[in-house]
Amino acid sequence: MDWRGVVADGVRAYGLSDAQRLELLALGRLDREPALLQMRLPLLLAGLACLLCGLGLIFAIAANWSGLARATQFGLLQAALGLGVLGVIVRPSLCLPLGLWSLLAIGGLLAFFGQTYQTGADTWQLFALWAGLALPLVLGLRSDVLWAGWSLVVMTAIALWVAAHAGHRWRAEADDVVVHLLGWLAALGVALALHGDWGRRAGCGVWARRTAACLAAGLVTATALAALFGREPTVQALLALLALGAAAWALARPDGFDLFNLSAVALGLNVVLVGGLARLLFNGPSGGAPFGRFLLLGLAAAGLLAATVGGVLRLARRPGSREGDDL
Repeated sequence: MDWRGVVADGVRAYGLSDAQRLELLALGRLDREPALLQMRLPLLLAGLACLLCGLGLIFAIAANWSGLARATQFGLLQAALGLGVLGVIVRPSLCLPLGLWSLLAIGGLLAFFGQTYQTGADTWQLFALWAGLALPLVLGLRSDVLWAGWSLVVMTAIALWVAAHAGHRWRAEADDVVVHLLGWLAALGVALALHGDWGRRAGCGVWARRTAACLAAGLVTATALAALFGREPTVQALLALLALGAAAWALARPDGFDLFNLSAVALGLNVVLVGGLARLLFNGPSGGAPFGRFLLLGLAAAGLLAATVGGVLRLARRPGSREGDDL
């Protein structure tokens, strides 16, 4: 709620003076910036600056740095990583932005090797190596932001591993079911590790856990869509429904309720169910005009989404439910 707007409305309604308005603002501590904002804003701006600098470094590698020699490129990347790690040691108060810079610099250095020397490794191996090399840094700094970035790298490595072992194609054929199940189990293992007691002791916060859970749900949902819209529907679509349903059941329980992750999983369920209906309507032996089928699909999707939102809200308002990942 905009309390400043409430005070302004009250001033106009009751004809209060400027002195009374200022007194009201002071009573509500609205006459100054919030103390939490004053404490965190400089650190957040520094983190954003290091994020942009690290991404700029990676984008520069992607541009091949054609005007510089290989030794110069390698030296600059090594210097960037070394300065970031040294800065973390010398200035612990800036561990968040400098740690994020170091995490991105590791990726840039690996991208340089992969692009320059053509090691023959698949892309997923570079991301896996990136995650492995960055793990001591993330464990040492115990930052939610770094854990969120690390989980993004790990989940990318898992998704690329699945694609590499499915014939380097984003497909979901019947022969690839074991590969997809292993990828799902790996993604679920990462998400559960960050959600468990180990993750909390290691410094994982709410955003790291949410990032891992949402990416895992996204991987399962994407596989189900690929299974539905291939040449022939495959068993991965049914397995994805079962996996997402089990995750929704676990997240809806009062002792493990998580509104954010439950919403993400419920959205995945909606996407898979609507995708299955679309496959049935437009690829099956259904009759009728295409307009009618589109209308039916839209109404079914809207009704399913409304029912899902209503159910999630009822669970959130249920006595005994608590948001375990609340800020």
